[in-house]
Amino acid sequence: MTPSRRRALLSVHDKSGVEELGRRLADLGFEILSTGGTARVLGLAGVPVTPVEDVTGFPEMLDGRVKTLHPSIHGAILYRRDQPAHVDEAERHGLVPIDLVVVNLYPFREALGRPEASPAELLELIDVGGPTLVRAAAKNHAAVTVLVDPADYASTLDEFSRTGSTTPATRRRLAARAFEHCSAYDAAIAAWLSGNAGSDATFPATLRLAFERVATLRYGENPHQRAALYSDPSPGPGSLLRATLLQGGELSYNNYLDLDAAWALAGELEPPAAVIVKHNNPCGVALGPDLASAYRAARAGDPTAAFGGVVALNRTVDADTGRELASTFLEAVIAPGYTAEARAALEAKRRLRLLETAGAARPPVAASGMLRSISGGVLVQDVDSDVGAEPWRVVTRRPPTAAEERALRFAWTVARHVRSNAIVYATEDRTLGIGAGQMSRVDAARFGALKAVAPLAGSVLASDGFFPFRDGVDAATAHGVRAIVQPGGSVRDAEVIAAADEADLAMVFTGRRHFRH
Repeated sequence: MTPSRRRALLSVHDKSGVEELGRRLADLGFEILSTGGTARVLGLAGVPVTPVEDVTGFPEMLDGRVKTLHPSIHGAILYRRDQPAHVDEAERHGLVPIDLVVVNLYPFREALGRPEASPAELLELIDVGGPTLVRAAAKNHAAVTVLVDPADYASTLDEFSRTGSTTPATRRRLAARAFEHCSAYDAAIAAWLSGNAGSDATFPATLRLAFERVATLRYGENPHQRAALYSDPSPGPGSLLRATLLQGGELSYNNYLDLDAAWALAGELEPPAAVIVKHNNPCGVALGPDLASAYRAARAGDPTAAFGGVVALNRTVDADTGRELASTFLEAVIAPGYTAEARAALEAKRRLRLLETAGAARPPVAASGMLRSISGGVLVQDVDSDVGAEPWRVVTRRPPTAAEERALRFAWTVARHVRSNAIVYATEDRTLGIGAGQMSRVDAARFGALKAVAPLAGSVLASDGFFPFRDGVDAATAHGVRAIVQPGGSVRDAEVIAAADEADLAMVFTGRRHFRH
């Protein structure tokens, strides 16, 4: 077993850089074994290739389901070079050591993100031979180098060029990456199969998460905290992680949180809409006949909080809107697109982070639900969706007018995105005051009124939870509110309704609470 007989096995779906890899390995004296499409690409590039079937004595079988599953391959990877008994056995069976395995897997996770992918297609994208090769090479990393990411090709080849091998530390690091690669792949398959196993599998007995690190952030919520960004393997169209950063510096941990909050609310609003978020709470939300009008109204709802805020818009940003955005100090803006004139208006704001969602006007619904970490574990829940699906019930003598009902539905949508306890004062097309994150509901009502710049007379109020006492209604009445929407369900509902009737308010019960902790 001389070094000249060293072998490398290349079998990759992602063929980025594989031609150059093959050439350099051949120059380093490796005999290259390969399969199917990889062998064809290498052959066309003039790289000498030995088909795997020449080693195993068996052709690829069963539409490619069986290619490398053979002792001549796995024995050559797995035998221990430091064990004389293994070496003798390998020689007895004519095994030539495979010292390098380069494999990446079928694109199951990518296909999972395509709505048109059929179950039959996904099933055929469950790789068997690939993970087996990767796991075998990673297990025997004392002697075998395994590569699953084209980004690692160059540095690994440089090591081979310098010393004829790789260091134990390099092999261990690459083995860890290999197992991470397989683990994420298996987790995606398990999640897909569980999701198709019926309603009982909504919350699986074992929750396997497979997110890929895409960035190490400067810091977390505070400068002394470390932070990183991980991506779902197949983020859907319109998701924040598929947005393109057009200008500005890298996004911070807090930028991501605020952009996600703003984009989620903007995606629920059908007319041209602007959402301004500060510290993960909406501080101004408005609809308009056009985007610029909506943004001006949203900013006017709380101009102080809008300073340094994050903005989400559900239409392509035009020149007028671009100029309005440029006139405000903002951290970041996310929108489906920007006209050339809007980009020109915003270019001078070099520190403004500008994100484009490539035409998508709303984020995808999180199919995996919502996750929150707690000490020792995670909490999982369904996404709080289907706003407006609940049957509203008028509980006061006076029903809301048509205009009041439109305002109530707008305020109710916004309230779902405000931290509890949440109170939203609004008209048909804009928020006037938002009370967020208060420990008591009456304080939320008072604080929302305190934040209002415009008079609240004639406005409506939305409350994400029921009023435990009439004092919240009395506080709203004092400011001229004319209609209220709330879930209902308090033991004092009758007292609360009576307070509304005394003031000739319309009140609607939704029967559904929308806490956001």
